[in-house]
Amino acid sequence: MPRKKELISESYSQTVWRRFRRHHLANISLVILIILGGAAVLAPLIAPYAPDAIVGPFSGAPSREFWLGTDQIGRDVFSRLLYAMRISLLVGVMATLISTVIGVVFGLLAGYFGGILDMVIMRFTDMVMSFPYILLVLVAASIFRPGLWSIILILGFVDWPGIARLVRGNVLSLRETNFVKGNIVAGMSLRHILFSEILPNTVAPILVYATSVVALSMLDEAALSFLGMGVQPPTASLGNMLNGAQSLTVLTRQPWLWIPPGLLIVVLVIAINFIGDALRDALDPTSINRK
Repeated sequence: MPRKKELISESYSQTVWRRFRRHHLANISLVILIILGGAAVLAPLIAPYAPDAIVGPFSGAPSREFWLGTDQIGRDVFSRLLYAMRISLLVGVMATLISTVIGVVFGLLAGYFGGILDMVIMRFTDMVMSFPYILLVLVAASIFRPGLWSIILILGFVDWPGIARLVRGNVLSLRETNFVKGNIVAGMSLRHILFSEILPNTVAPILVYATSVVALSMLDEAALSFLGMGVQPPTASLGNMLNGAQSLTVLTRQPWLWIPPGLLIVVLVIAINFIGDALRDALDPTSINRK
């Protein structure tokens, strides 16, 4: 009886956190993400060398002085890896923020007003989604000057259609609910209805979808930088650190140049996806009261 009473009296956020903690892989992923994210943020304090400084022999193997060896021009791989994580995480988070803002605004307008505005926005969304995603990214990257902020803006402006459709679907169902109709009858402002009543009830699916966008954006940045169309050297990113792996010599004789950045991309993306899956289950209103 005391246990049942405790569950009934807990807040929504406590219930979500309790359900999230049941996902052991998500818990491990969250710890890993916090550790790696903290290392990336504190890179200037942790890195033994500047990321662009030539401090050792060319393509030196791992040693006591250089834990992950040195690259083709003598830069410390471990130091560059820490700074590369900052770039990849920055691209993932900023591109997701941009695409989320655009998608939420379009989805709210289309879902709430409907009619011609809905038709125009959705047809534009369908048009963007009709292009092969990777082709659209590659074309945009080839048109604009390669660089960090170019990649962030490109990914931000091509990832919004999925969020827009998600938000529109939720708004279409929410605008028919009694609490929204009650606000309309009470004469509440449009801003209050959209951003204080409808949007808070759409945050959960947006948050879950955003985790997949973060992971996808990081993979896209790595792919573009690997192809030389993303973050440009000497700035370190996980993608351009893998660029040297195009050489057969590097692949077979110098694995310290490509295994660490490749493994780090895999770990980050898998961790983010596990966290997204756990959030989806924890925020699911149909299962929020299960055991």
